[in-house]
Amino acid sequence: MGHVVSRPAPPRRAEPYVRVRDLERDLAARVDGEVRFDPGSRGAYSTDGSNYRQVPLGVVVPRTVDAAAEAVAVCREHRAPVTSRGGGTSLAGQTCNTAVVIDWSKYCNRLVSVDEEAGACVVEPGIVLDELNRRLASTGLMFGPRPSTHAQCTLGGMIGNNSCGSTAQLYGKTADNVRRLEILTYDGTRMWVGPTGEEEWRRLDAEGGRPAEIHRALRDIVAGHAEEIRRRFPDIPRRVSGYNIDQLLPGGPFDLARALVGSEGTLVVVLRAELGLVPVPKAETLLMLGYHDIVAAADAVPRIAARRPLQLEGVDDKLVGYERRKHMHPEALAQLPEGGGWLMVSFPGDTQEEADRRAHALMDDLRGGEHEPHMAFFDDSKVEKELWELRESGLGATARVPGMRETWEGWEDSAVPPERLGGYLRDLRRLFHEYGYDDAALYGHFGQGCVHTRIPFDLVTAEGVAAFRSFLDRACELVVSYGGSLSGEHGDGQARAELLPAMFGPEVMDAFRQVKAVFDPDDRMNPGKIVSPYPITSNLRLGPGWTPDDPEVRFGYPQDEGSFQRAVMRCVGVGQCRSHTGGVMCPSYRATGEEEHSTRGRARLLFEMLNGHDDSPVTGGWRSPAVRDALDLCLACKGCKHDCPMSVDMATYKAEFLAHHYAGRVRPAAHYSMGWLPVWARLAALAPGAVNLLAHAPVVSDALKRLGGVEPARPLPRFAPVRFSDSYRRRGPRGGGERGEVLLWPDTFTDNLAPRIAAAAVEVLEDAGYRVVVPPSTLCCGLTWISTGQLGVARRVLRRTLRVLTPHLRSGTPVLVLEPSCAAVFRDDSRDVLPHDRDAKRLAEQTTTLAELLAATPGWDPPLVAADAVAQPHCHQHAVLGYDTDRDLLAAAGVRLRAVGGCCGLAGDFGFTAGHLDVSLACAEHELLPALRAAGPDTLVLADGFSCRTQIEHAAGRRALHLAELLAAARHGLLDDPEHLPGHTREPQRLTTSAGTSSRPQTWTHAG
Repeated sequence: MGHVVSRPAPPRRAEPYVRVRDLERDLAARVDGEVRFDPGSRGAYSTDGSNYRQVPLGVVVPRTVDAAAEAVAVCREHRAPVTSRGGGTSLAGQTCNTAVVIDWSKYCNRLVSVDEEAGACVVEPGIVLDELNRRLASTGLMFGPRPSTHAQCTLGGMIGNNSCGSTAQLYGKTADNVRRLEILTYDGTRMWVGPTGEEEWRRLDAEGGRPAEIHRALRDIVAGHAEEIRRRFPDIPRRVSGYNIDQLLPGGPFDLARALVGSEGTLVVVLRAELGLVPVPKAETLLMLGYHDIVAAADAVPRIAARRPLQLEGVDDKLVGYERRKHMHPEALAQLPEGGGWLMVSFPGDTQEEADRRAHALMDDLRGGEHEPHMAFFDDSKVEKELWELRESGLGATARVPGMRETWEGWEDSAVPPERLGGYLRDLRRLFHEYGYDDAALYGHFGQGCVHTRIPFDLVTAEGVAAFRSFLDRACELVVSYGGSLSGEHGDGQARAELLPAMFGPEVMDAFRQVKAVFDPDDRMNPGKIVSPYPITSNLRLGPGWTPDDPEVRFGYPQDEGSFQRAVMRCVGVGQCRSHTGGVMCPSYRATGEEEHSTRGRARLLFEMLNGHDDSPVTGGWRSPAVRDALDLCLACKGCKHDCPMSVDMATYKAEFLAHHYAGRVRPAAHYSMGWLPVWARLAALAPGAVNLLAHAPVVSDALKRLGGVEPARPLPRFAPVRFSDSYRRRGPRGGGERGEVLLWPDTFTDNLAPRIAAAAVEVLEDAGYRVVVPPSTLCCGLTWISTGQLGVARRVLRRTLRVLTPHLRSGTPVLVLEPSCAAVFRDDSRDVLPHDRDAKRLAEQTTTLAELLAATPGWDPPLVAADAVAQPHCHQHAVLGYDTDRDLLAAAGVRLRAVGGCCGLAGDFGFTAGHLDVSLACAEHELLPALRAAGPDTLVLADGFSCRTQIEHAAGRRALHLAELLAAARHGLLDDPEHLPGHTREPQRLTTSAGTSSRPQTWTHAG
């Protein structure tokens, strides 16, 4: 390893004292928005996607940009610092600070205006990039730069960082696509800025005041340092480090808007932005080029870039290997051509033929050369999407790789001239080897010389942190020697600001400080970033002083070495849980727009709860009310387990927390009513008619709901006159059973509330040639106890189930589970609850869904359905079981399927729990209810999950069929009138308040 050095931090002025309670009071009185100084909010906003952590003074969520301006005014009166935040995905520490954090993303996300003729739009800073482009879709225009976090990053954050992404290859950086900005300085000056021509200078001179003063001061500063600025600013596509004062050089447009892009909130607050738009490509083609290694791929970049592709990305063999190890994107990985380093090259066109022609021309050009790559050509949009997801998942793929040290940001964003990229990668690899960081993968925007990586730094020990700092000095020297930039799109923040003098020299750094003083002389705007920075090794989220608890736990956490602390640390802050489209994660965030109610926010609070830092706002450990409140709106849908690139499993963490939080204490009423549902259902089976009569009698029903913590608007479910298991034990197996035996699991929901589904499944299975058996006694998977954190009971229930099922498990009998949530317990949770039980492992391996069993049955074909259908896959199907087999089976039956994404919002006991109705319905409104309203009366509605069927019935008044019912009905030609299938003759039960029939529930507001 190289010599370890530790340089002293440059001095920073002392922070002025802020009377926090007075500040909170005045903000609450004067700002139209949500003002939060509570421990949960401060904990959730204490870090972003970086290595850094600073607990904020408080958080303001303004409802309008004017409210945000008023918040800055209040902060000025109290001398409180201000930090702007959008998606919070910053990788250099820009959006965490000991300041008042203004979160723009919940309310200030409007598309203000669109001028199609001028190819421009005006936006507020909180609008998410994908949402902006979705709203622009009808115009045929889009915002060009597209970072990999496009589903959750905001335009304000992109402007703050000068973000780029893969499409910057053709469209340039964010700065190249910003026309004007409406800005606010800390002293209250508010103005629109952009290119400053002669006429604008005359206007400024005539009007005078602070705007003119700012413009004149900046002109004089830059003119005085012009020669050194021209000499020290690298002439490369991806120079993002420092302030863009080259945009203010004499002889140029003096574009103050572009100069402010990338200033990371250290100079001004951006209130609105006028953006330039580009036409959406009508067609695209993708080439995958496989080279011997990533350096050879980098050497080929200039030749390919000369053909002006839309995207030109690099991926090395380590990244591909890590994705294989983590079982990410297997279909995309199978498409890669031979090689040890790959370039992804896409070409746009007005037609597919044009895009294909450009790609083939490049292929012809590359053939026959000394380093001819292996080539694969794709013009299928589905395959292209999968391959781009492989590249965009680089951060998630390189974090928490099994069998490898933890990797971190820190030198993840350097950029050099593209024609020198190969040499830089050779030297960077040598530097990795010198420091023992050989596991670092290399990938990025190679067409513009930008390199991404995550490095196995030791950020916990003093020696490791010193080595980290030493490596950064060496890496900085290396990139500067190549004429490059410390940052190619992620910005400087705290991660690189201390290194800027090595890149720009003392004179340019003095110019940066003077520019900072023009806008913010008292250093109140995101202090400690870019200018007068905090030392790189201060404010670390970990660091040598980090001493977290690692408590005893109830679950096994086999993927995290049995450690809850390691499980919580899975979250790397990429913020995919804040996306509004695709997958399931995170329904409570989509419903509320709240950081605390995202997977990331909850993980941050659990991190704070573990008491690794003395200044943590979250106190009380497992008894913390802040963590309890954040987890209260977690639907335990397990969407994050599948959709999060780090496989964060918040449903398990919630159950773990609840087990400790309520240990030895009285629990919420819902834990006793719904958590013990299997017991109450067993008792109700003794006299179901009387129970139904009482449970639906007006006065008694209301009393039962109050006692049980049940949402008053929800109708209570009706118990069946006869349980399926009772009737089937009397009936017994029938049929030849030539395909063998299958054990049909009578889960609590199907057995007691919808026995018709199990009866339909028996019919389908016996027709397919199976002999159906059921357990000899009433059993349970333990789901309701797991979801309410009653893990001791769940463990006992599961052990009893395994004892009874042992003969079937050890003989290899398939266990068919009709309820997806129960199947997910057997396939996934059971191994966490009983991590060392071999029969639990057998149960996981032998559990099957109806679609899986039938699809694997040789010679079985589904009956013809030939109908339109809307399907709501259960969240646990999406996360654990998968829905592709069901989709394929339905297609074979002639079903024209629309599978709805997202969560239905009921999610077991969540939607039945008092106080959750608004969020439950908001989740349903995200995709499910609009799809049902758009479906015709003859469209079938499919849902295997009891929760999904109940939400559909309550909120939409529609009947949903289980796959078993669909197949059984199709055999008898009963699908012409699905509302009158067996068991579907009564009227649907609807919510008993107007909330259930309104078009949209009201916006959820944080209670603080």
